[in-house]
Amino acid sequence: MLIGVGNPLGRDDGVGVYVAHALSGAPGWTAIPVGPSLENALGLVERGRPKLLVIVDAADMGLPPGGFRRLSFKSAPRMLGSTHALPLDFLLGLLRGAAREVALVGIQPRDLSLGEGLTPEVRKGADELIPLLQRVELEAIPWL
Repeated sequence: MLIGVGNPLGRDDGVGVYVAHALSGAPGWTAIPVGPSLENALGLVERGRPKLLVIVDAADMGLPPGGFRRLSFKSAPRMLGSTHALPLDFLLGLLRGAAREVALVGIQPRDLSLGEGLTPEVRKGADELIPLLQRVELEAIPWL
């Protein structure tokens, strides 16, 4: 299962949603574009109890735009998704309890201003990440 987090009206903040749409219908994947609120997927994850849950979001990691990395749970605050009233560590704890393995993947944004569409660099990075996810090659995604 993959959850794409982000706001498509915030330019590169929508990259997680872009990745989720790209994986929608891919064999072996349930891809959910949840928008800016990760908690929107909690019920779906709890019901689905996936072996693997991948969460993709824009993350400020100090990389060139479009760079992507796996993040540890300690690095999760770098992800830009809103969790409204729920603390991120609490929400991630709930998701970790509902899935056997949870992987956080961040993509470095360039432009978070109001507007639609990913910048070319971030779209290129997402398009490089998507085949790795389709083939479940998480080991090919470097750690931050």
